[in-house]
Amino acid sequence: MPIPTALYTVSEIREIEQTSIASLPPGTLIQRAGMATAQLALDLLATSPADARILAIAGPGNNGGDAVEAARVLAEHGLEVTVLLCADASRLPEDAHKVLERARNSPIEFIDATGAAFDFRGQWDLVLDGLFGIGLARPIAGLHRSLVAAINALPCPVLALDVPSGLDADTGAIIGEDGDDGIAVRATHTITFIADKPGLHTLYGRDHAGQVHIASLDIDENRFKPTRTQLVSIESFSSFLRKRPHNSHKGSYGDVIIAGGSPGMSGAAILAARSAAKCGAGRVFAAFIGDAPAYDGIQPELMCRASSAMDFSSGTTVAGPGMGMSRDAHDVLARVLHTNNPVVLDADALNLIASESGLQSMLAARTAPAIMTPHPLEAARLLNASTKEIQSDRLKAARELAARFHAVVILKGSGSIIAKPDGDAMINTTGNAALATAGTGDVLAGICGALLAQDFPAWNAALAATWLHGRAADVLVREGTGPIGLTASELIPVVRTLLNQLTEQHAGQHAAH
Repeated sequence: MPIPTALYTVSEIREIEQTSIASLPPGTLIQRAGMATAQLALDLLATSPADARILAIAGPGNNGGDAVEAARVLAEHGLEVTVLLCADASRLPEDAHKVLERARNSPIEFIDATGAAFDFRGQWDLVLDGLFGIGLARPIAGLHRSLVAAINALPCPVLALDVPSGLDADTGAIIGEDGDDGIAVRATHTITFIADKPGLHTLYGRDHAGQVHIASLDIDENRFKPTRTQLVSIESFSSFLRKRPHNSHKGSYGDVIIAGGSPGMSGAAILAARSAAKCGAGRVFAAFIGDAPAYDGIQPELMCRASSAMDFSSGTTVAGPGMGMSRDAHDVLARVLHTNNPVVLDADALNLIASESGLQSMLAARTAPAIMTPHPLEAARLLNASTKEIQSDRLKAARELAARFHAVVILKGSGSIIAKPDGDAMINTTGNAALATAGTGDVLAGICGALLAQDFPAWNAALAATWLHGRAADVLVREGTGPIGLTASELIPVVRTLLNQLTEQHAGQHAAH
């Protein structure tokens, strides 16, 4: 079995599947997939009535065979199972056809969806989505489209097999969405076979896959080659969490400078600065493009300066929050990029870089650590592409940005992508729709800056910041604050609490620098 955080593309899964099939008796994997699905279905039905009714949707491929096999096992457990067959039985793949013939001898009610419209008004306790698997290449249309719409309207749990029908397992896109003819099953749970897939965790993946369960089908672990894509875990950054010795001082934890805050946008710089302070930076300066306030009345520990008088070589700089696109902003950013200190580039810093090749060259030539935190539109500007192109393959876009600018990139969104210049990438699993509000990106940038200042490598700082940022939103929503109306500043104290908790739980006995 691969490591639990590993993510594999469809082509990688196909290779593992084919090499495994060659060494196993015919039909082994489809039987294992059906058994694993049935076991999960029984777990999901544990609190349902004894006479629970299950609807299994079986499509024209081996994914449909998996659903039929699961239905057969469930029927043998005494459950009332109906199979809606959405395929020509005579044209099924060999293994799926054999499974179907065996299932016809079990106490299952079979309904042929190709012959008549199906009445969905029955009360189902669970639906198994085995309509289409990872091989789907065209938008779901016609009768199948109506069927998916009907599934999505049901109030009961939906368990998708391998991938929700209509969802791209590599990218999280809905197949056909660009032409407004795309549709995908919205599952409450997905049991994904052999290994986990990226598309279940980014873009539309989290909305459509629900809770993801992995069934490796007992494939020999030697079949799994190392993968360059994983899910973010606490273990991916916990070795850099350090308990603070008594014999330390503010200089032990670095300076963070926030470069931004043009007229009318000073709040963005203040949010980033407060975030950096609450996440452990020794000192935080807010360097304003416009007139600097005397101090921050809420957080008077922040030192407010005019950016024209700031020495950006004196600490880690977070450039961009509320920066604007003025000539002064451009000149400040150029000064920041000229330093050999760590930088976090967010918001208008990214837009300025996108608009000028000279700044792009300066960034790409730097050797000091750099983190870029674009949302999809900013990423599109940096790559001279459309937002649609960025979102159609978020992993590819993040990797391209990281390689082009020699930076660690956090491509924000549902399932934020963190990518390194060498091609390694991770997908973040924390966060929710509460983060869809102004200022949350400024908070994320501030967290990144604070961790860089405390000697986290850029890669691990980006992973930790993204995870903490999302988990703070999860905690707040769980406690009743949001998702509607949650504001960015509410995240900051929760991130601080989480950072301290994790440090107590995971930090080794390392002395601070």
